[in-house]
Amino acid sequence: MEDSGISNNVARAITAALDWTSSPDARATAHSYLETVKAGDTRVLASTSFVLVKRDLSPEIRLFAFKMLQHLVRLRWEELSPVERRHFANVAVDLMSEIANPCEEWALKSQTAALVAEIVRREGPSLWQELWPSIVTLSNMGPIQAELVLMMLRWLPEDITVHNEDLEGDRRRMLLRGLSQSLPEIFPLLFTMLEKHYGAALMEAGRQQMDVAKQHAAALIAAINAVNAYAEWAPLSDLGKYGIIYGKRPLDDGSDFDTAMKVVSETLMNASKDFLNKSSSAVSNESGFFEKYCYSIFHISICCPLRTCDSFGFILLVCFSNLQMLGFFQHSKLALHYHSLLFWLSFMRDILSKSKTGLVDDPNTSTGRSENEKARLLALVTDDICSAILETSFTRMLKKENAYAEMTPTVGTLELWSNEFDSKIDFSNYRSRLLELIRFVTSAKPLLAAANVSERTTAAIKNLMAASSSTKDLAIMESMHLALENIVVTIFDGPNEYSKISPDLQHSLRQTLEGLLQQLISLKWTEPTMVEVLGHYLDALGPFLRYYPDAVGSVINKLFELLTSLPVMVKDPSTSAARRARLQICTSFIRIAKAANESLLPHMKGIADTMMYLQTEGVLLRAEQNILGEAFLIMASSAGTQQQQEVLLWLLEPLSKQWTQLEWQEAYLTNPPNLVHLCADTRFMWSIFHIVTFFEKALKRSGYRKGSLSLENSSKTTPDAHPMACHLLWMMPPLLKLLRSIHCLWSPPVTQVLPGEMRAALGMSDAEKISLLGEGKHKLPKGSLTFNDGYPSDISKEAYSEASGNDIRNWLKGIRDSGYSILGLSATLGDPFFRSIDSHSAVVALMENIQHMEFRHIKQLVHSALIPLVKCCPSDMWEVWLEKLLHPLLLHVHQALSSSWSSLLQDGKAKVPDLSGILVGSDLKVEVMEEKLLRDLTREMCSLLSVLASPGLNATVPSLEQVGQMSHTEDSSKRGLNAFACSSMVGFVLHYKSLAAPVLKICIEALGWSDSESMSKVSTFCGLVVLLAVSTNNVELRQFVCKDLFYAIIQGLTLESNAFISADLVGLCREIFVYLSNRDPSPRQILLSLPCITQQDLFAFEEALSKTGSPKEQKQHMKSLLIMATGNKLKAIAAQKGVNVITNVTTRFRTLDAAPQSNHD
Repeated sequence: MEDSGISNNVARAITAALDWTSSPDARATAHSYLETVKAGDTRVLASTSFVLVKRDLSPEIRLFAFKMLQHLVRLRWEELSPVERRHFANVAVDLMSEIANPCEEWALKSQTAALVAEIVRREGPSLWQELWPSIVTLSNMGPIQAELVLMMLRWLPEDITVHNEDLEGDRRRMLLRGLSQSLPEIFPLLFTMLEKHYGAALMEAGRQQMDVAKQHAAALIAAINAVNAYAEWAPLSDLGKYGIIYGKRPLDDGSDFDTAMKVVSETLMNASKDFLNKSSSAVSNESGFFEKYCYSIFHISICCPLRTCDSFGFILLVCFSNLQMLGFFQHSKLALHYHSLLFWLSFMRDILSKSKTGLVDDPNTSTGRSENEKARLLALVTDDICSAILETSFTRMLKKENAYAEMTPTVGTLELWSNEFDSKIDFSNYRSRLLELIRFVTSAKPLLAAANVSERTTAAIKNLMAASSSTKDLAIMESMHLALENIVVTIFDGPNEYSKISPDLQHSLRQTLEGLLQQLISLKWTEPTMVEVLGHYLDALGPFLRYYPDAVGSVINKLFELLTSLPVMVKDPSTSAARRARLQICTSFIRIAKAANESLLPHMKGIADTMMYLQTEGVLLRAEQNILGEAFLIMASSAGTQQQQEVLLWLLEPLSKQWTQLEWQEAYLTNPPNLVHLCADTRFMWSIFHIVTFFEKALKRSGYRKGSLSLENSSKTTPDAHPMACHLLWMMPPLLKLLRSIHCLWSPPVTQVLPGEMRAALGMSDAEKISLLGEGKHKLPKGSLTFNDGYPSDISKEAYSEASGNDIRNWLKGIRDSGYSILGLSATLGDPFFRSIDSHSAVVALMENIQHMEFRHIKQLVHSALIPLVKCCPSDMWEVWLEKLLHPLLLHVHQALSSSWSSLLQDGKAKVPDLSGILVGSDLKVEVMEEKLLRDLTREMCSLLSVLASPGLNATVPSLEQVGQMSHTEDSSKRGLNAFACSSMVGFVLHYKSLAAPVLKICIEALGWSDSESMSKVSTFCGLVVLLAVSTNNVELRQFVCKDLFYAIIQGLTLESNAFISADLVGLCREIFVYLSNRDPSPRQILLSLPCITQQDLFAFEEALSKTGSPKEQKQHMKSLLIMATGNKLKAIAAQKGVNVITNVTTRFRTLDAAPQSNHD
């Protein structure tokens, strides 16, 4: 029944809420009243909203009323009776007829169509069949009515094309089935609307009746949008059968996928071939057509698998398409080239992909026919096409910003890549796509690719030698080495095994690449930038050297020749290119060692002798020794354990003698302020740095492999299992002392007595600040070099007598980062670390000053050291190591995070210690950096909790199925929490109150921290806590779960940031209630304390739970109860249910997945 009083009140509240001239209190009161109406009686809400959508009210009020109707349908539809729902639907359809007026705003029309579509989705196919005659009648009443109907049809399949958690399962399948069965009705209507309004728009425009023509055009656009919505999921054969693809009704209704795809392709290509012929003089508005055409062909190549067709015509079609797309690939306009690049990648990937079944050779199987079809298509990719692709790709490897006018003969009129092309992607992403295409072409035509890149490189060398300005022409040479590298890698390490190709082809490839290598070796370049480029080219041929080791000796000699041709000690920053070039040459040894494998073993002694000679002569810096030593470790790993141990001893023994000397430890590490004196001795300071970083490299290169961290205990590891085990004993004690001294620098008593330059070095660098602000990659100053797996530093600092503040900052950061990494890597050795290293020393070094550490330092400590320690610590050492490490960490981090998050949520400022010294005047940037630091530490700590809850460390915790069986057993028959303390990491943490108290507080508070990434990690830990509360007789834990955790989860669901993890949170609520409410009254008490629930509602909920054993259905019941009990205040759930993304209206496809570019170490 209509209540004009309520309608007037709601209208005034909407006006006040949307009026920004109203006071904040008035707006808040209005919002509160509107929420009350939305949460109140559904019949009052419906009648009031229908009154407010009438035409005599303002558009703002009407639009808000439509939103209220959609809210009712989306979230409270089940509260209406079947009769009321039918009446509601009929009123909504009638509303479409009423709002079909030329004067109505498009937004109101759209909301009306969306409302009817939402009703049909909620009610299902039965209602759709009832409404269909009325909808067809409405569509024939005029162009405006047709537009509304078509908009509704466009919105109808939204829950099929867009993920909606509520529609997963039966309801989603029912909607899909109902719409699929209705396609014979929907598609003819869509075709009729397309045909009718296209013709009418042209006719009315010819009569100069532009207003009417625009109405028909709007209906036509709505029809096209509707077709796009169905094209995403409807069978393509149906689109062809009912005339959507052809543009006419076909005589033969037996269209299938292949026929429809051929029609699409023919139509597109016939429409574009004339434009391609005149593209050189095409005006700018024509290029948009080219771009869309390439985009369409690219998507056809994705949607149309290479199948056995009736196929000669299809093959010709593909051939013609390839020739056209080659023209676009070679086109001077970057946008056209770019979209055709995507096509070629998709096409080449498809025809070169190999079947994973064993039936490829049987032509009678579908797999065999598919492989034969691929072979026929590959034959169409001729040598000329491949050469053109390679030539264009080589040229476009150059960036516009690096091109010069003098390059016109090489570059021509090409529009090279520029940063302005697309802000969402950068040149490296685009180049990675070019390199991927080069690899595909190489895989198909290896000799052709090798010959092309060799010829192109030779031409670049000749131009460079003849050029008056070598620097400008060097850009072309620099842009080509990645192409050479990818071609060589594909030939020798690609999908086609090199050893299995024909001897004639092997001979030709060897001649081609050997000729190029000899030409590179013969170059007498000494200019640092040219030497650096030459080093890149030499190490790009590393895989070639593995198969043809005769050339290894000459390459090694050339690299040493290049290294010694460059100056060693340079102080002028303008000559820093020499330092970079020296570093590149040393790095080339690493890359060749990795690529050539055993081919370098016969040359190890010669390399060692040369290194010793250069060290003796003083022309090999310590950083360079470390890099060459790392290359030696890689070579030794191919020679066996014995050789590896000998190399390690040879490399590490000189370092251990210096590292273990008591004099420097007593002078610099007994008192933290003494580090000032260490930093004053520049040569010794950098010597210490290089010892630490090289030991880190040795751990990484000697048996440790990334990703090999096991969550299983490492107690079975024996001291002899790892070649680095024996070296931990001399490395760790001084390292822990050094880390302890560095950590002490941030404690106030020490900081106050430090010199100004040293104190300034404790703060963040400009590069770190820029990184936090997300303002792009910070360019390192000249002379700054990026170490492998390390951080920016300057190798020439070994030559200076004094270190600057920036040098000290870099040194401190490098020691800390490498030191943490060494601890984490050493932990993976298992017993040799945990049973040989003094845990007390480690705890003191890492945790003594944890309360003074800055957020970024704690994050690095947790990530590099503590997480590996937790993963790898033997269970019988948990108490010795982890209890003492985790207690101070968890205690401090909880307090720090709690304080910073409270400040951020209340005052908008995180107030982290890292930026306490930043000058005022840049408040906004400081706030951004503070929040980034806070979220980074929060996520790292939550990652630690996720590791604690990982399956490998909690194998003895019962599964959810087992928990269900024991939930009703008496406490007396259950085990105590201490029974899990030796076999479950979470059980261990909860057993020790010193650990349990802070970690459980972090879990509770994290639910309110508005960080979805952190919450997704914490929920894993919370799940284990719930399981242990059910599985044990620990009353205190059960009370925490039933009261504190249950309430916190419900509060967490009020945050929209937790929408992504809302399903897991509802699942935890369900587990707590189902398995623990019979042992603790708190869950029922908490639910009854919610504002919109009655005792009868709770009884009905429990009865519904008792009638189903399905966890999924129980979870849905819990979700519905929480929504109802809170008055729909759970924003996390509402955000999931209310997602309403418009599909089929997307930007042009320009997303690039990064492909490997280089094997830089």
